[in-house]
Amino acid sequence: MLETLIITLVKIAVVFGALLLTVAYMTWVERKVIADIQVRLGPNRVGPYGLLQPIADGLKLMFKEDLIPGQVDRVIYLLAPSLSIIPAFIAFAVIPFGDTTTLFGLLSRPVPLHIADINVGILFVFGVASLGVYGIVLAGWSSNNKYSLLGGLRSSAQLISYELSMGLSVVGVLMLAGSLSLVEIVKAQEGVYSFRGIPLMPRWFIFIQPLGFCIYFCCALAETNRAPFDLPEAETELVAGFHTEYSSMKFAMFFMAEYANMITVAALATTLFLGGWLGPIAPSPVWFVGKVFFLLFLFIWLRATLPRFRYDQLMHFGWKWLLPLALLNIAATAIGSMLGPRG
Repeated sequence: MLETLIITLVKIAVVFGALLLTVAYMTWVERKVIADIQVRLGPNRVGPYGLLQPIADGLKLMFKEDLIPGQVDRVIYLLAPSLSIIPAFIAFAVIPFGDTTTLFGLLSRPVPLHIADINVGILFVFGVASLGVYGIVLAGWSSNNKYSLLGGLRSSAQLISYELSMGLSVVGVLMLAGSLSLVEIVKAQEGVYSFRGIPLMPRWFIFIQPLGFCIYFCCALAETNRAPFDLPEAETELVAGFHTEYSSMKFAMFFMAEYANMITVAALATTLFLGGWLGPIAPSPVWFVGKVFFLLFLFIWLRATLPRFRYDQLMHFGWKWLLPLALLNIAATAIGSMLGPRG
């Protein structure tokens, strides 16, 4: 019992530390990738190749003056950043990031590389992740600023529009896996598809659910307020949207929440569609991390490439395209499951 508790606490510390480190260095990666796409240098002054830039930025934000405008609702204003960042980290509790390990024989028994495996893991992730919008909405409302309020209202409308399609996009995967447990969903993708004994491709669900993956990815961009769906911030229209009145570490917490949410939705996409930790030769966590970083690169690439949607285009795309396509994907998956080979 004590050994299990210690192992669980170690896994929590490792996952939390890795998330914090990744969040910090995603700012460097994003600036470098966008700079390369736009034929610029990007950060290159603080440390070799600018690798110490995230540390310098963190120190700067920690020591900046923490201003609290006089017109704000003080309690909610101070609470909102925490309401954004805490769900972003909690959602990672049920995402499996590897198979099992004995740490090169140091442990007496194989330890599964996930903090918790619950039989409704996918519902837990969606439920916890959707709480983050409360922090954004309350930040916009409590700031008593028209630009902040508009940003908060946009975020809530965007959540309602895209959360539905995002949930429906993974129903096909759940039908094929026959489970809501994220570990069981990964295990359902083991093996390869073959034709007349010739292996063709892994049994990852992306190959039989490409439409579901595309819908999920578009909705993930909208859920994390990333370009081209970054209407709640929209610097050219709303100054900075919901965090206009925030400074110092409270301002940084909103950005940490955004990057943590990016990592969570990328990890969930990896688990549901890309086989999770499955892959040949390399250790399972290496495959998981590699797939997650590939999806994060796509997030950054799209930000550097696509212009921001107008608000009416955002709503039109969510309700008139993604939602019908998600329902069509569910119907096609159901028919295919009934007509396809059983067992």
